[in-house]
Amino acid sequence: MVESAQAFADRLTARFEGAMVVVAQPRGEVTIDVAPDQWLSTALALRDEFGFEQCVDVSGVDYLSYGSDEWDTDVSSEGFSRGVEGKGAGRFAWGEQPNGAAAVPERRFAAVAHLLSVQHNRRVRLRTFADNDDLPVVASLTSVHPGVNWFEREAFDLYGIVFEGHPDLRRILTDYGFVGHPFRKDFPLIGNVEVRYDADKKRVVYEPVSIEPRVLVPRVIRDDARYQTAEGEAAQRAEVKK
Repeated sequence: MVESAQAFADRLTARFEGAMVVVAQPRGEVTIDVAPDQWLSTALALRDEFGFEQCVDVSGVDYLSYGSDEWDTDVSSEGFSRGVEGKGAGRFAWGEQPNGAAAVPERRFAAVAHLLSVQHNRRVRLRTFADNDDLPVVASLTSVHPGVNWFEREAFDLYGIVFEGHPDLRRILTDYGFVGHPFRKDFPLIGNVEVRYDADKKRVVYEPVSIEPRVLVPRVIRDDARYQTAEGEAAQRAEVKK
């Protein structure tokens, strides 16, 4: 008999005291949130006690401005609004800061590990929030899952999350001497500097970016009503059959 997502979540809750276990329905996605000092031990227990023998990904998340829309999505006689005001996350020039301090979360940076149990045909998402936003630090999972070495280097490079105990924590995607972490929400979309070859100096030079901040893909949050619609249609069909 296949164990339900809720039954599996109940087992996690009973095993990991103080952890918060959430099941996203109807997909049955299970997420377990733990304190930073429990991050490594929880990953080890999930491997040895629950059969999650593989970690398929470790990523960083920046929750700055999480949940805020950039566009007004209310429908009017003029269609959807396309106005963008202020300097939201990413939409500002080098040396400036984003506005909207009210959108700053209590804890900003998180590390997320996606674990797979082949033997049980199950997945689980393990997440922890770093205690310090100025220098986010969590334990490295390389001692439990050696294959996450490059994943953690990527999260360090793009988000600035330091994985304590990593055997070779250095940048993996950005160039030598790169300043900042480009996936952070307070990193401008236009970047900090641009690079070009100077024929007179016969070398590569770094200069302030020459383009203005711009909106690329707007961040719009809409509730997915497909499941509620399907449930409503099923209820209507049931009424018709009666």
